[in-house]
Amino acid sequence: MRNNRKWMSSKVAITRNASEPIAIKEAIELLEFLPAIGKEDVVVITPNWVNNKKSPDSGVVVGPDSLRQIISMVKQRQPKRIVVATGTADGETADVMNNVGFGKVIRDEGVEFIDLNHGPFIWINLNHSVVPSTNINKLLEEVTVLISFTQLKQHEEATISAAIKNIALGWPPADEHGHPKKNCGIHNELHGFISAMSEKIPIDLSIVSASPAMIGTGPTKGIARHTGLVVAGCDPVATDTVAARLMGFKPQAIRYLFECSNKKIGESDIEKITIQGIPLVEAENIFSQAAYGDGLSVDKA
Repeated sequence: MRNNRKWMSSKVAITRNASEPIAIKEAIELLEFLPAIGKEDVVVITPNWVNNKKSPDSGVVVGPDSLRQIISMVKQRQPKRIVVATGTADGETADVMNNVGFGKVIRDEGVEFIDLNHGPFIWINLNHSVVPSTNINKLLEEVTVLISFTQLKQHEEATISAAIKNIALGWPPADEHGHPKKNCGIHNELHGFISAMSEKIPIDLSIVSASPAMIGTGPTKGIARHTGLVVAGCDPVATDTVAARLMGFKPQAIRYLFECSNKKIGESDIEKITIQGIPLVEAENIFSQAAYGDGLSVDKA
């Protein structure tokens, strides 16, 4: 089982396009990491499939066309395996996959699908007071490149939901933690659980789309706002730090992100994060204009 992510760079790309798949493609190209994926790699893509009650346009789940774009770019490197793997928070993962259109993408692209809510499992220990250990799908022992793909959301418990939370809540199995997963302890001390999971599951590429993003509240009951922005990086803490800026937060306002930074999982000092593409302040103003009707930024030009 891996201890570190594949690429240690804290470079983050910010792009904007009315087409989410194009914005994602441009962000990934700016990061220049794809050539490092080799023929022996097992690439796992974990998309945010919360439930099947809302469409991608609502900001609840990611878009099938964007998932296809990511798969297509990875396929160019001809890795040994490409696996789409996640576990819904509420209900059966296969229902989301088929009802929202992800199943067709997976079949068309000829990649594997694994429902992380079910086994076979391995057992991992966690540095967490409420959930000190958990079963996790044995795919964790096989993955060499993990991609987190999610929409940016305000969240009623986690403050924001982005790349780190997507993995921390997508991988624990509902077979152990309940349907919905919040029923058996994860949410009793959610921020600590997210940071504990981040210590165990390195994220190699984080893709956070704000096209649309969810504001007001989340993860399912908020308001979708299309900004055209995508944030991507090979450091999940740096990526989520930049994404949080769009929402108006510094890392100190999001406890799990602050804890991940203190654990040296990644970089949260904005001065030490290299930003490619759209400058941060410009992106903050684009986001707030689309979300709130006025240009606002945490940072100064």
